[in-house]
Amino acid sequence: MLSAKDTIDRLGGIARGSTLQGLGFTRQSLAAQVRGGSIERIRGGVFATASLSSEVKAAIEHGGALSCASVLRRHRIWVLPAADGPHVWLGPKQHPLRHATCTCTSHYYSGEPPLGSVTIDTALLHLRRCAGDEAFFAAFESAWRLGKITRATRMRIRAALPRTARWLVDLARADADSGLESLLRLRLHVLGIRLDCQVEIDGVGRVDFVIAGRLILEADGEDNHGKPEHRHRDLARDAAASALGYETLRFDYAQIVHHWPTVQAALLGALRRLRLIR
Repeated sequence: MLSAKDTIDRLGGIARGSTLQGLGFTRQSLAAQVRGGSIERIRGGVFATASLSSEVKAAIEHGGALSCASVLRRHRIWVLPAADGPHVWLGPKQHPLRHATCTCTSHYYSGEPPLGSVTIDTALLHLRRCAGDEAFFAAFESAWRLGKITRATRMRIRAALPRTARWLVDLARADADSGLESLLRLRLHVLGIRLDCQVEIDGVGRVDFVIAGRLILEADGEDNHGKPEHRHRDLARDAAASALGYETLRFDYAQIVHHWPTVQAALLGALRRLRLIR
């Protein structure tokens, strides 16, 4: 007997029954392999193997395709919203299907969801509708930096955005070191504050941002700055910068994401103190 398991694995761990029948599998043989446990029928006319991820399986059981933040995280793209259950794209007239232990977030968008997962560009567009401009911008820059989206893809995303949101793509860069940097730069842009990114300073090294040649801004992710030896390095860099006439403001993830008004007040206070703004 032909192995439906091997065939489905080659197709990415999931396949429609019509596709498998076109490859020579009969309904009876598929039913026999389901009973034997080598494959699973996860929805009417859809079969999978154990290689299929639990999130994609849940999305199909829900009646749609995995999308939004769930797809981006699978590609290791930085996503602002906290991790939650699978985000599932359903057609505008679809209804979610009942399935065990459902924690899915349904997105009712136009178009026909594919089988399995959406592409990164579609996931980015869905993320903007789900979580807003800031989440989209940070994820877009992260995807660009990781080489996940080509120029053609970036232009396709831009064209698909509302005209009022296309400036987000125009502002984006490929060299943001983290999602925190992306958020900080976007928020300062909205405040009308111009800054230079990823600046090399003799005797200090590369810093995240510099405003008006005087104020250094650093966005500290826990992974890169949380250890004691990294903290010592940061303090040494700040001291070297001070000796050269710079002032440094350093903010961590929680401050930037959850306590932005405090960050903004500190930033504006420093700019006034340095007489860079009134």
